[in-house]
Amino acid sequence: MASKDDYVFTRDILDNSRLNLMHKHWVKDLGYLIHPRISTKQENLRIADIGTGTAIWLLDTYDELPKSARFDGLDISLEAAPPLNVLPPNITLTKWNVKDPVPEDLLGVFDIIHIRFFIFVLLGEEVPVVVEKFVAMLRGYLQWVDSDNRSVRTERPKPGGQPENVDEVQTNNLDQLMSLLKSQDPRLNPTWVPELPDIFSRGGLVDVETDIHDSPPHLGFLMHECGLIMHELIARKTKNEKMAQEVKRLLPLAVEETRQGAYLTSTKFCVTGRKP
Repeated sequence: MASKDDYVFTRDILDNSRLNLMHKHWVKDLGYLIHPRISTKQENLRIADIGTGTAIWLLDTYDELPKSARFDGLDISLEAAPPLNVLPPNITLTKWNVKDPVPEDLLGVFDIIHIRFFIFVLLGEEVPVVVEKFVAMLRGYLQWVDSDNRSVRTERPKPGGQPENVDEVQTNNLDQLMSLLKSQDPRLNPTWVPELPDIFSRGGLVDVETDIHDSPPHLGFLMHECGLIMHELIARKTKNEKMAQEVKRLLPLAVEETRQGAYLTSTKFCVTGRKP
């Protein structure tokens, strides 16, 4: 039986552009594609990108690593990925759902597994099982990068640099937009990201470290603008017509608040661990 693909976004040209832009913002903000603690100088590395999407992380990593490296992009759907004839020959794309058993030929072969932007894909109870699968695929490091949705907050600018004016910028519609989405689908209100270090350790990884990062205002604002596209995509994809209409009503109002300088931001986690 084919794996069920119930991705909450649209996998179209707008979604692809959103993913590519978000990738650039996140890498600039974090300062790395692969955490500096993970060595990438050795020859013949084999690297997997889980949920590869547009393959943008793989393509940027390809530019930085030795040309002897092999790259595997794995995803439940390859609709967002570039056609194979435009990819370097050492990049391979494979359809695989992380909720399915691991293919035999992918067991114990990867020096680095990278996964990112899965907070709206997995439920909390599914994460430990998925991590165990990644550990089985490893011979090196697992790196998981995601946003802690519990930390989502609205930041307001201080017009003219005057702290007493902070309340002049309204955020009611931004706040309503976030509350609406959280209420509709449990995947849109994830709380498990801060638990990843413990999940890594229980899954058998050692030397687990966590890089916790808050964005400076200028990058936080840019990422927020990019993230607003997600609401439009969810409105298009959802079968809940009432929710779709409310998102469409709130979104232009939230955009106006954004143009006044208000933005939503959250704390980012990069969790790394090594297979003993």
